[in-house]
Amino acid sequence: MAVKEMRINGEIREREIRLIDQNGDQAGIVATIEAINMARDLGLDLVEVSPQARPPVCKLLNYGKYKYELEKKSREQRKNANQVRLKEVRMQPKIERHDMDFKTRHVQEFLEQGNKVKVTVRFRGREFAHTELGKTKLDKVLEQLSEGSYKIDNPPKMEGRFMSMLLSPKSKTVKKEQ
Repeated sequence: MAVKEMRINGEIREREIRLIDQNGDQAGIVATIEAINMARDLGLDLVEVSPQARPPVCKLLNYGKYKYELEKKSREQRKNANQVRLKEVRMQPKIERHDMDFKTRHVQEFLEQGNKVKVTVRFRGREFAHTELGKTKLDKVLEQLSEGSYKIDNPPKMEGRFMSMLLSPKSKTVKKEQ
């Protein structure tokens, strides 16, 4: 639950609540006014932790400290989240062998870094009549990539003047970017 959605002390409008004391023990169903007075006597806040329950569940705790802990957890989760970027490698159907090898090496490097890669072949003018050349170029890229280093998320398909496919790394080990 987001910190902003929580109601504390006087903001709780229910007549009765299910109270959990400062030690985490159930105190049973108590009148809200009585629970607010208990919190005030202990120097704590009454925080509604589960508003959907009937009656709502409230806890006696230090709200400032609780809010800080929630924000700390969410920061930690964001920090540990795996950042996957989408990289794109473009080519034309009449690409030369050396250029093809060069671009394929880039695709391999992006996959090793843990990024998804969109490989795109752009058709211009009369090239558009020979889309099968684009398909063969994409197949050659797959051929040149090391086996087992990728999985195909989207197989080659036409999108307007482009034929593209989406690859993602197969292994779970992600190398840090230098």
